[in-house]
Amino acid sequence: MTSDNDTPTSRLVLDAVRAAVSDANLPDDSLLAVALSGGLDSTVLLDATVRCFGASRVIALHIHHGLSPNANAWAAHCDAFAASLEVRFAARHVDVARAGGESLEAAARDARYRALDDLCDEQHARALLIAHHADDQAETVLLQLLRGAGVAGLAAMAPVRADGSLPRLRPLLHLLRAQLEQYAHERDLSWIDDESNADTRYSRNALRHDVLPVLAVHFPGFRDALARTASHAASAQRLLDDLARIDFDEARHREEEGALQLETLLALDDERALNLLRFWIRSRGLQAASTARIADMLRQLRDAAIARDGHALRIDHAGFSLRVYRNALFWEPGDSADAPDTDEGASAPKAPCELQWQGEEVWRVPQWRGSFVFELVDSPADDVIGEGVLRAAPLVARSRAGGERMRVAAEAPSRTLKNLFQERGVPAWKRDVPLLFSGESLLFVPLLGVNREAAPSAAHGPLRRITWRPDLLLA
Repeated sequence: MTSDNDTPTSRLVLDAVRAAVSDANLPDDSLLAVALSGGLDSTVLLDATVRCFGASRVIALHIHHGLSPNANAWAAHCDAFAASLEVRFAARHVDVARAGGESLEAAARDARYRALDDLCDEQHARALLIAHHADDQAETVLLQLLRGAGVAGLAAMAPVRADGSLPRLRPLLHLLRAQLEQYAHERDLSWIDDESNADTRYSRNALRHDVLPVLAVHFPGFRDALARTASHAASAQRLLDDLARIDFDEARHREEEGALQLETLLALDDERALNLLRFWIRSRGLQAASTARIADMLRQLRDAAIARDGHALRIDHAGFSLRVYRNALFWEPGDSADAPDTDEGASAPKAPCELQWQGEEVWRVPQWRGSFVFELVDSPADDVIGEGVLRAAPLVARSRAGGERMRVAAEAPSRTLKNLFQERGVPAWKRDVPLLFSGESLLFVPLLGVNREAAPSAAHGPLRRITWRPDLLLA
């Protein structure tokens, strides 16, 4: 709550917190999560949020990275501070794993935000409040400028993330660190100092300690100027995203969900094509690609189109591969290290797996990282068989050996799996699936269906529909 004795600085902080939450249009009883590191900024934010909305509407979330020998003490400090405000407290340990070329700062930041989002979900928080301030924003814009970032990078930190996911609010983004220090002293708050903040081997710390003080002498208003730069860049990025949505709607593949039509993409000039690729990568939840990397993707796509060799194209990025098949451009999980050994899509043979079926609903086949699902159904259909077929002989999951044939309908001719896959437009790298045999008879092929030579359409007794589900689709 506010008081008549509040100083102008205190009122600035409290008004900023109230305005940010009000602008988010949350229900009046929404639980507000505050990311609490124990440092000055988050300490001020938690105190101010409790004063504005009451302790019952606030929960403090702390992420334990384990990167400092003092991490346990910091967690204990945060717990005690939250308790002093009568605020609920939740913490989570995270392991910071760096991908190739990723800085420790970036890896820790990504791990922290993932953990905070998970905690918000567990605690049913409706918004996450983060304590970044104007000095942080200035540092971010300068870092992005020095890295040669585009407008998305220069937009730096948004006051609110409103993309349909959990809102992240930054109420203090227009306040200076000096103002937060004054608030903390007036409120007699105590906070911790992360010793790594003094290590100028980290680029952000080098800017903070060696560059910004000099800028402040010669350009006293640099923070406001950089904040305006971020705002202008954010506006420009919104326009670029609007254009990308128009191009995406035109280029999206009508049959392959999440894919683009290669010809439509390549019909755009380079700038629009690159903008669409950036938007598409971001919308798929993938790590952003550098300017050089995304330009190389477009070059390879144009070269492959000219050479009519798109099927062989594989561009690895962030644990995925960009692939082309019949004018469909899409991302496949896994990179070249997981690639099949042959163009036909068959990797090294896997050991067979056997089941004496006794009514199981799900049979997991770990070698292929997936499961066969046997769904009970009421009426016959093209993809349905009788339980008697499943019980007649042991079910065996086997790798493709080559030359296998099947009938997709009782009256259809026997065809090779290769021909059927091609006819149905299944890319070669998607064909490494387990074949389901009943004894020595091929019974079912994922992506193709039931072999009617082994299971005639006419069936008696209970009926089952067989489907193949990769592990990621079972949850």
